[in-house]
Amino acid sequence: MSAAILTRRALVAGGIAGAGGLLAGCDRVVQIPAARKILFAGEDMHKGLQRALMNRGALAPEYSRAEMSPIFRSNGTSNPNTPLYNEWAANRFAGWRLAVNGLVDRPLSLNLAQLRSMPARTQITRHDCVEGWSAIGQWTGPLLGTVLKAAAMRRSARYVVFTCADLFGGQPYYESIDAVDAFHPQTILAWAMNGAALDVPHGAPVRLRIERQLGYKQAKYITAITAVANLDGIGRGKGGYWEDNVDYDWYAGI
Repeated sequence: MSAAILTRRALVAGGIAGAGGLLAGCDRVVQIPAARKILFAGEDMHKGLQRALMNRGALAPEYSRAEMSPIFRSNGTSNPNTPLYNEWAANRFAGWRLAVNGLVDRPLSLNLAQLRSMPARTQITRHDCVEGWSAIGQWTGPLLGTVLKAAAMRRSARYVVFTCADLFGGQPYYESIDAVDAFHPQTILAWAMNGAALDVPHGAPVRLRIERQLGYKQAKYITAITAVANLDGIGRGKGGYWEDNVDYDWYAGI
């Protein structure tokens, strides 16, 4: 990182965290308005230009097994702990289904075995949390693009919305990305981490890995993928739980 440019991660890790640990995890709301203002200052002005100038097809760095982190913290919810999720987990997610719907010509309802049977990509990448910590881990799963092609996503779909099993305020967690990132070659639906089936704290049975964005975009416990033309009817219209409720930036590119 250039000394002249402070990223959100550097701001949080240095200024905000050092001023009293305002963020105790990606699942904690930044309660102090001044902290939110510092964290996201100027982003509305430059994010459009940033996205227009950057190479959206560029790859995130990948690492060797020797560089994997010995400890990989779980971001956000560590266990949905709802009756339905606990039933799924108790039966090794045999009853779990992934719905793929919205602006698609072939809606899907996939079980875990079907998702695991799809051609998979394995990648070792770095997870960067908005709180300021990072970890390198290995992820395996099919390309999100493969699943969307199987569902015949329509050209009118510009965004993909993820609905999750963990609840916030009694409602399912949700997040979204655009079609460009949905078909990026490193955007996968991970069902394995570090060579083993994904565990509960890290999002079992399936989580999103979108390697060029911050951790809060990496939706866990996914139950539905919905292709939409716009984000107007999603939550409060900003495209994600944290975007709607804490003014996090919708595009969290790193």
